[in-house]
Amino acid sequence: MPRDRRIWKHPIIDFKRGRKVRFFFEGKVVEAYEGETVAAALYAIGIDVLTWSPKLRRPRGPFCMIGKCSSCLMKINGVPNVRTCIEPVSEGLVVERQREIPPIPETSENRQVHVEELDVDLVIVGGGPAGLIAAMEACKRGLDVVLIDESPRIGGQLVKQTHKFFGSHEWFSGHRGFEIAELLSKKLASFKNLRILTRTTAYGIFKDNVVGAACFGSTPGNYTIRFRTCIISTGASENYLVFPGNDLPGVIGAGGAQTLMNVFGVRPGERALVVGAGNVGLIVSYQLLQAGVKVLAVVELMDEIGGWFVHAAKIRRYGIPILTRHTVKEAWGCERVEGATVVAVDEKYEPISGSERDYEVDALLLAVGLTPDNRLLAQAGAKMVWLPSAGGFVPLRTVFQETTLRNIFVAGDSSGIEEATTAMVEGAIAAITAVESVRGISKEDEKYRKRLLKFLWGEYRASPVVRRAAEAKKKALIDPEKLEEVVRG
Repeated sequence: MPRDRRIWKHPIIDFKRGRKVRFFFEGKVVEAYEGETVAAALYAIGIDVLTWSPKLRRPRGPFCMIGKCSSCLMKINGVPNVRTCIEPVSEGLVVERQREIPPIPETSENRQVHVEELDVDLVIVGGGPAGLIAAMEACKRGLDVVLIDESPRIGGQLVKQTHKFFGSHEWFSGHRGFEIAELLSKKLASFKNLRILTRTTAYGIFKDNVVGAACFGSTPGNYTIRFRTCIISTGASENYLVFPGNDLPGVIGAGGAQTLMNVFGVRPGERALVVGAGNVGLIVSYQLLQAGVKVLAVVELMDEIGGWFVHAAKIRRYGIPILTRHTVKEAWGCERVEGATVVAVDEKYEPISGSERDYEVDALLLAVGLTPDNRLLAQAGAKMVWLPSAGGFVPLRTVFQETTLRNIFVAGDSSGIEEATTAMVEGAIAAITAVESVRGISKEDEKYRKRLLKFLWGEYRASPVVRRAAEAKKKALIDPEKLEEVVRG
């Protein structure tokens, strides 16, 4: 078995691991640390293959690490298809890999499920940057709020960000992402009018303003939540890239690698290639260095990098080449990535024969974009529009973040791919509008919302790096003229 992949020294993060726990993995006792998930704990001790594809029986390893793909489904205590990337370890847990489509388990009369009906002013689905800010703004103004998140802890993508934010002091300039998550979590803990349901999945929005949610924690629960307003801030899922070998363990989404490194302190590999030179690809390359991983190159299909220059300059100072007009031809290995072939492309983005270059790596990180997770809105009947520059299908909405469904709002990446600062601002705008729907709006809040809109559309999104995303989001507005009216004042 390979040596322990856990990171014991890090220049930024002090990993506060919990007590040791022991669980059973396919009949063998393995050790983990309280606070780790099953997938992270297994990967840390060198278990690369977490499952196999049900039809072709090809090995699968961790990819997204946030419960949005199927690469880590395993059987836990006899229950199949458990998303082990968000399933915490616990003493005596029995874990088994799945080699085919598992049978439906028999129901047990001893398995008690907590059933509860809730009636709230606002339900927020998704506890990332948009959801946390929305909850804080709504709670400060006296709304009864329920916040739902699938993960064991709230914070979303913030918990894995080690770089310092820049821009506006009001929006945490100078703070690292995980520090922002901790700060907001502490503030939210002080509100008596907020209930947070972690390890809970919202499975549908139904007529008469009802959200159905299922908790998969130690005490399973089923919640029927009647709401007056609702904010969907479910974030996004990582994209794959098509090439032979793209499903080998060790091919990991950049965000999944960040979760392994920066949340659980587990190296995704020893030698890595990063595909994609947007902000995510550039940032994760530097974070790999912080974790002690050697980065051989960053591969970018386009003619130039898509991220901030400051992030590119950081990794170039360490001698990491950024290969523009290149792509991955294939990955190779036996039950894990052992290397990858990179090839240059011509002006039509077709591979140039003879330009192939082989890299011996055990980690291939994909930072090739995100797809908005707005399945709940689509299921509820919100009108959607296809905008590739926003990541795919996104909901139509007003300048105040209200969708075509009355009193149902959207914020963050589920409204179109952007980044954490804009997600937080959108969350605040949606929350103020939710307050307006429930109780009316004060002059102070109306003035505050107008200031938020001016900052978002008139200042922050004026940057060339985020302008493309801003133009995409503008196309999803129901009444674009309203935006001009608000921004111009």
